[in-house]
Amino acid sequence: MLRYQITAALMGGVFCLLAELSLAADTVTDLAGRTVKLPDRVERVILGESRYIPALAILEGEHLPDRLAGLLPDFEMTDPGGYAQYLKAFPSLADIPRVGHTSADSFSLESVLAMGADLAIFSLEGHGPGAHNRALIDSLQRAGVAVVFIDFRQDPLVNTPRSMAVLGEVLGRQDEAEVFNRFYQQQLARVTGVVAEIPRSDWPSVFLHSRLGRHDNCCETMVAGMMGHFIEAAGGKNVAQGRVPGVSGVLNLEYLISEPPRRYVATAIGSRRYQASETDHAYVMLGAGIDEQTARASLLRATDRPGLRAVKPIREGRVMAIWHHFYNTPMNVVAVQALARWFHPAAFGELDPDATLAEFYRRFQPVPLDGVYWVTAGEAQK
Repeated sequence: MLRYQITAALMGGVFCLLAELSLAADTVTDLAGRTVKLPDRVERVILGESRYIPALAILEGEHLPDRLAGLLPDFEMTDPGGYAQYLKAFPSLADIPRVGHTSADSFSLESVLAMGADLAIFSLEGHGPGAHNRALIDSLQRAGVAVVFIDFRQDPLVNTPRSMAVLGEVLGRQDEAEVFNRFYQQQLARVTGVVAEIPRSDWPSVFLHSRLGRHDNCCETMVAGMMGHFIEAAGGKNVAQGRVPGVSGVLNLEYLISEPPRRYVATAIGSRRYQASETDHAYVMLGAGIDEQTARASLLRATDRPGLRAVKPIREGRVMAIWHHFYNTPMNVVAVQALARWFHPAAFGELDPDATLAEFYRRFQPVPLDGVYWVTAGEAQK
């Protein structure tokens, strides 16, 4: 049975979790399995990764910046287009102190303690402090700062609703979390329910090329984590499965040439900052502020390079690019829909991931949808 099939039991489990959390207002069980005592009032919050701002916005809406006391600057550094959109809507984000750079090692304990924070929200693993940073966690808790862990990265399609439930509890936004989780589960089930009926022999083989252009060596990929899970959930066979151990690694270019996958998917980390030179084709550009024409042109340039030109799906135009940061946001369900629609166009003829993305922004984001988040090498998107 497909790992991510959303059954009534799973949906019931999520809502039972919400109910249990509501009964225990003074504690919460986070994604690291820790029982955390919560402060009476949460007024000053530290974000271990500022890319969680869109997730926080699902719950906080127009009040997004009110409780932010400090954050890592990874949002503005890794997704400048998305950050610019939020900065335009909330200029006060620029004034929130940064507590490091883009790594756990740079996280400043002294700065956090000086801010008088009530709560720190960290990822199980990622750019900021993780569950393995025990000395830091102990120091924060001794100083009276509650620490909770969430996860959109290790097991995103399972842990996204669990993480939103935890955030809803610690921020006193349980109702908002429940509304979003219902939307999320319904949208994911629209894919997993159909994929479960498609024989695995009909699933296309797929290579997921992570951060195309980031490294000279080819080809970085994701397997047991992050966007690697999206491939299977959408009904694709990840060719790196069983060949690349762990969450991510490198699959040899020669293998892709000699044993070509049916489909090639690149993740895009480029933004408007890379448009300064028309000859700069290092990255695919997707996300906030990027139009479809620009995105497609950047994809064609990025794949038109020695080595990659010889990979059969690239040579024959079976190429898609998708926004890299889908792996670290509750928007990830839209990525699964977009991939499923591309992998199995006949089975998903009625599915419209563009409409799902538009609904996500309309209902759950305090900023408008402005940009494209996936693109194919050909003109047809639907």
